[in-house]
Amino acid sequence: MNYLIDTHILVWLIKYPKKISQQQLNIFQNSENKIYISNISFWEIALKSNKGKMEILGFNPDDLPIIAKELGLKILDINSQTMANSYQLSAVEKHKDPFDRLLIWHCIQNHYTFISSDSKLHNYEKQGLKWI
Repeated sequence: MNYLIDTHILVWLIKYPKKISQQQLNIFQNSENKIYISNISFWEIALKSNKGKMEILGFNPDDLPIIAKELGLKILDINSQTMANSYQLSAVEKHKDPFDRLLIWHCIQNHYTFISSDSKLHNYEKQGLKWI
């Protein structure tokens, strides 16, 4: 099965692995699963750490692709067509994060399951999002 992890899940894997749920850990431990991290997540972490909105003590955003590969994650480059047609994802009240919306849209369009701890994601289920 194909999974895409949310940005905060990558940070948790690196810095706070105890925050990952047992259900999510089981997915990571199953070698039949393909688990991806988006290049958009690297950009999000770099921007937010530069603005002081995300604390990433102990690693540098430059190292994220290497760290992700060491964790067994596959790097997914979100293509320009996915970005261009992401406007089709209906807005959800109180969830305006453009990074999340692009990751969610990619999951819906490509039938990936999104691994996240964002409690607002249930609002996207009617649009086809599968998430854990």
